Amino acid sequence: MSFSGRRFSTNKAPGSAELNSQIHRQFRDAHEGHRPHAGLDPSRASTGVVWCTERANEYGFSDDPDSWANLGQGAPEADDDIPGSFKRPKQLDISVNAREYGPTAGIKSLRVAIANLYNAHHRKGKASQYSWENVAVVPGGRAGLIRIAAVLNNAYLGFFIPDYTAYNEMLSLFRNFAAIPSPLSEEDGYHIHPDKIAEEISRGTSVILTSNPRNPTGQVVANPRLAEIQDICRDRATLIMDEFYGGYNYTSNCDGKTVSAADNIEDVDEDDVLIIDGLTKRFRLPGWRVAWILGPKEFIKAIGSCGSYLDGGTNVPFQEAAIPMLDPDLVLNEMKALQTHFKAKRDYVLGRLKEIGFKFKHVPDSTFYIWLDLSGLPAEINDGLNFFQKCLQQKVIVVPGIFFDLNPAKRRDLFDSPCHHFVRLSYGPKMAHLERGLDGIERIVKRYFNDPSASRIVRNVLTVHAVTLSQTSRAVRTTQSTKMSSPMVREDKQRIQASQVSHTWWICLCDECMYGCTDTEGEKVKNGQDTGKGSFAARAQSAVDSRENKENVDPLSRTPRKTG
Repeated sequence: MSFSGRRFSTNKAPGSAELNSQIHRQFRDAHEGHRPHAGLDPSRASTGVVWCTERANEYGFSDDPDSWANLGQGAPEADDDIPGSFKRPKQLDISVNAREYGPTAGIKSLRVAIANLYNAHHRKGKASQYSWENVAVVPGGRAGLIRIAAVLNNAYLGFFIPDYTAYNEMLSLFRNFAAIPSPLSEEDGYHIHPDKIAEEISRGTSVILTSNPRNPTGQVVANPRLAEIQDICRDRATLIMDEFYGGYNYTSNCDGKTVSAADNIEDVDEDDVLIIDGLTKRFRLPGWRVAWILGPKEFIKAIGSCGSYLDGGTNVPFQEAAIPMLDPDLVLNEMKALQTHFKAKRDYVLGRLKEIGFKFKHVPDSTFYIWLDLSGLPAEINDGLNFFQKCLQQKVIVVPGIFFDLNPAKRRDLFDSPCHHFVRLSYGPKMAHLERGLDGIERIVKRYFNDPSASRIVRNVLTVHAVTLSQTSRAVRTTQSTKMSSPMVREDKQRIQASQVSHTWWICLCDECMYGCTDTEGEKVKNGQDTGKGSFAARAQSAVDSRENKENVDPLSRTPRKTG
């Protein structure tokens, strides 16, 4: 599928596929730009990850987050368990100066440390070097983007699809520039080609915004292509480079090299290149909210000043604590450890997804994201929103691809989006969470491929009359007693308990599992009584009889798995 095939919405009302989907209706209600009459009073609904977390909270995520696999949040694991990684501070020694208001451009000592880091890693041997005046410290990446947007002149701003969800809000808040989307092609891995940049500039674009490495596709624009892009932009357009994932670079054999446009800048005060990065991703400290912007002094002075009316500046104690972490040698070793660890997690996740049956045209070579194509799944789950809802029912969080189709003018409809049949998976969390999340995704896929009736909601309440348990066999005899008019869904957590002598069998009545509710797999019934994991009782025995054969079939290709 190519983004060049985009069409604009001509829908006057939601289609039948949407009317039958609760999650689609919920999304459209929260995002007015996706209503039939787009563009009228667009709401400030939550951005992608926050919206997904809000929906997960409705399923109990906030009550027991440790039992969930959050593959939606764009955050790396923050523990001190990565081999070779330096230990993060667990307490701060707060100076007297840190009690005062700090400069909105950041404290000078931290700005010096950031400039030294970039000079050591990206400007070695070059005549033009960064100074502290080329650096502004900001309270997180979003705040940095907002500051940049505030100082832009009247301009056409070009951005690429898909890209970081928060750009959507930034691009719609300010009226000093007009945002122009530029779709990328899936066929060539969503790469940004130099001729694409030249085309954007030729039609009047004077500001270009992009993440690199790219969120959500996990692809990086590296040299010499990156250098060629910067040459094209020099003296013609301002280039805003979001480099938060620059350390998650798997293209150089995990040698610690960080991808940055700083390598190719000729004059740090003349090249109109703004680089934004911080402690959030590659230093695995998202809670600190310490980020920075590098650029020409004139830009940085304006960006520092506008913090006085936009955000008030960055927390001073955390700025002071960040300084020792930015020693160039320490950072290089940290990046080696980071790349080795996260590349191994990437390979594990890709391997599991391939075993489940997903296909990949391009292997992500950076970040900690996988842009997962759902188009090969059955219609009930082959779009990002419906797949997201099924994941919630398995206590797994992903982000529907629609959020990465930046649509600040609210002109395109939901089903017109080329991102509609994708979700973004993060392999940022610890391995145990990745395993749990992939187990849940595998259950969803197996259920829809192995069980033709799985997409139809069971409305039967079954009363168990007898349960006979022995060492060699278990049989369930059931009768249908009542039919219900409303669907049985997982969050109802309804069960029927039937006991015979000292044994107990739990029958799952939710419609979200194949052979029994996965929530009960680790459940221990009081007094050591047995816990069953049967299917809906009416077809428990047939499900058990056929399970072995079905598990030996690749669910997407429907061909036998190779064994041995």
